[in-house]
Amino acid sequence: MYPSPLSQEVLREGKPLAAGPWTPCFQDHPIIVLRCIGRAGWEVSGGPLETFHVQLLALSCVLSLQPRAVAPTASRGPNRGLQYTEIKEGAVEGGAGTSLMHCSADLQVTGEAQYTDDIKMASDGLHAALVFSEKPHAKLLSVDAAEALAMEGVAGFFSAKDVPGGNDIGPVLHDEQVFATDTVTCVGQVIGVVVAETEQQARSAALAVKVTYEELPAIMSIEEAIEAESFYSHPMAVHKLECGNVDACFASPEAAHVLEGDMRVGGQEHFYLEPNCCVVTPVEGDEITMVASTQCPMKHQKSVAHALGLPMNKVQCKTKRIGGGFGGKETRSVFLCCAAAVPAYLLQRSVRLCLDRDEDMMSTGQRHAFVAKYKVACTAEGKLLGLHSDFYNNAGNSLDLSHSIMDRCLFHCDNSYKWPNLRAVGHCCYTNQSSNTAFRGFGGPQGMMLTEMIIERVATAVGKTPEAVRQLNLYKVALRLEFLPVLNHLARADATLNPRMREVTHYGQTLELCRTPAVWSQVMETSGFAERRAAVDVFNRSSRWRKRGLAVTPTKFGISFTTTFLNQAGSLVHIYTDGTVLVTHGGVEMGQGLHTKMAQVAATSLGIPISAVFISETNTDKVPNASPTAASASSDMYGGAILDACTQLNERLAPLRLANPTASFKEVVNSAYMQRIDLSAHGFYRTPDIYFDWDTGSGRPFNYLCYGAACTEVEVDCLTAVLDIKNTYEHAMLCRRVSGKTSRTVSAPA
Repeated sequence: MYPSPLSQEVLREGKPLAAGPWTPCFQDHPIIVLRCIGRAGWEVSGGPLETFHVQLLALSCVLSLQPRAVAPTASRGPNRGLQYTEIKEGAVEGGAGTSLMHCSADLQVTGEAQYTDDIKMASDGLHAALVFSEKPHAKLLSVDAAEALAMEGVAGFFSAKDVPGGNDIGPVLHDEQVFATDTVTCVGQVIGVVVAETEQQARSAALAVKVTYEELPAIMSIEEAIEAESFYSHPMAVHKLECGNVDACFASPEAAHVLEGDMRVGGQEHFYLEPNCCVVTPVEGDEITMVASTQCPMKHQKSVAHALGLPMNKVQCKTKRIGGGFGGKETRSVFLCCAAAVPAYLLQRSVRLCLDRDEDMMSTGQRHAFVAKYKVACTAEGKLLGLHSDFYNNAGNSLDLSHSIMDRCLFHCDNSYKWPNLRAVGHCCYTNQSSNTAFRGFGGPQGMMLTEMIIERVATAVGKTPEAVRQLNLYKVALRLEFLPVLNHLARADATLNPRMREVTHYGQTLELCRTPAVWSQVMETSGFAERRAAVDVFNRSSRWRKRGLAVTPTKFGISFTTTFLNQAGSLVHIYTDGTVLVTHGGVEMGQGLHTKMAQVAATSLGIPISAVFISETNTDKVPNASPTAASASSDMYGGAILDACTQLNERLAPLRLANPTASFKEVVNSAYMQRIDLSAHGFYRTPDIYFDWDTGSGRPFNYLCYGAACTEVEVDCLTAVLDIKNTYEHAMLCRRVSGKTSRTVSAPA
């Protein structure tokens, strides 16, 4: 290992790289690999290969890290683009159904948009740095902060003994701690927090805290957890779904092939652009206000109130916007707010806590790694008969949302295929890793991946292409009779289908608007699959070291929280006497454009231009008890809540509009004000007709499902494992019920 050539001095002043062993990388050696080792330096290794991919990769890393030392900065004009939108006659300006730029796009591209770490603190504000566990499982013998407390600028060190309220926290079970007490159960668990005048002082002091451990045996993988039978035993963490007779299926004479095996899927880091950050400020008395980068302000409000021993009505959590979340900021940022709240409350000074990227990745968990063990039966032609699967996820050192993630895995393990007999059992593994958490798909992709791998194995066993086996087993169109007139024009295939057919999933939900055959057929036709398959085969026969793969994959995803009570939403809509409207709802803007869509709903409902509608922030003192912004359900839920509030306002204004039909919205509003008519409304929405009973393993957990299919072609370099996605075509269809009518959304090819 060599000292890093990219010293702070070099990075700051743009000096050339210092001479060293890396100098001849691109002169004398066929291939040299530079690997960054944390912040310590560069590790260099070399050896001959017949390719220069890694050489070029290493060069690009150096060039990207040191642009001014290599070449002068290139200049170019601003990017330009055009977007065309058809405005229907009589439509509200910027209303629902029109294409609209993200409402804060200008602020974001100019850098004016404020994120949590941009907030200016009070002059006496403090910065916090956490003391993390360095052992996966150990007893805490001693924690000595004397040296840290003697350092310049340090205002205090706080640990479990200083928590004024409850040290136990957790989104469902209180199986976590704000600060570790006697034992640490993962690397990255918080032992204490140091606060100081500057961030650098706080970080230096945190490193000076001396922790003495007695190491204990640790479980570091799913395989080790299975061997040790280390599973969460709470009833909600031990769920099973079953339909048909799986055991009889395996013994059936129809079962020409019975295959067994296992599947492993690794974890995945969220890597949101903005790391976790919060600012906690004491107000007067016992009041606490915090700004947090979170997808669920309500959970932060509740946990901080518990940790400080305060009622929730004295703790306010607000979020302007967050720089990406992907599920990672739903629950795993809670302990950070609690850790910052303790010194803020005790010292009565604002405290900012912002994690470095390495701290964030170490302590906040990721997508769950999964292991699945399966046994599957199929006919000689590849028709799926039955599946038994045991799913194991790496929950980590606390349950967090692992049980709900496993539930969605069980719901989606059929993917887009009809299984007459299916048994899926979930096991949440306790390991000594940072608690894993929500991530886009929430367990669904892991369940789908098992079935797609099984399809590939079945295809090999019966001597067919995977596409042929997939098409043979797809769910067919199933619908309620009243939907038939709507669906007849959606796809040519509809006319040949029996409208009385019913397709039912393994968890008992009827697929009322199953579009799987339609999207499958369209992708197969429009992607030119047959021609591309032939071209791929020709390429693979002629290429030794580069190989191409081509696949068409369907998907089906349920929309709703699988925990039924979370499917509720609130809003607050104010109309001011100048004719402008302020909307507040419980959803969080994380770049997905939720606030923009909600403003469009309000503008359309009230019949005013989008420019008259403003959404400021998400705040627990405006809309209480809000569910997380997650599960791909926020537009539906908060849109419904805003529509409810606007409907109430329209009903109050209706007599005034009727009396003066030519009056502007501002004039109608002022007339209402003069007549003492309430110009503020609280809206509420609850997702209808959803329920599930885990005792019977049946119900209707999803309000609707969305369907998609994609044709993807990839090329792999067999020497370097570099993967190149050549091109992809995807088609998605979203079918749902809106106000008694059916709506349909189709994605553009990508």
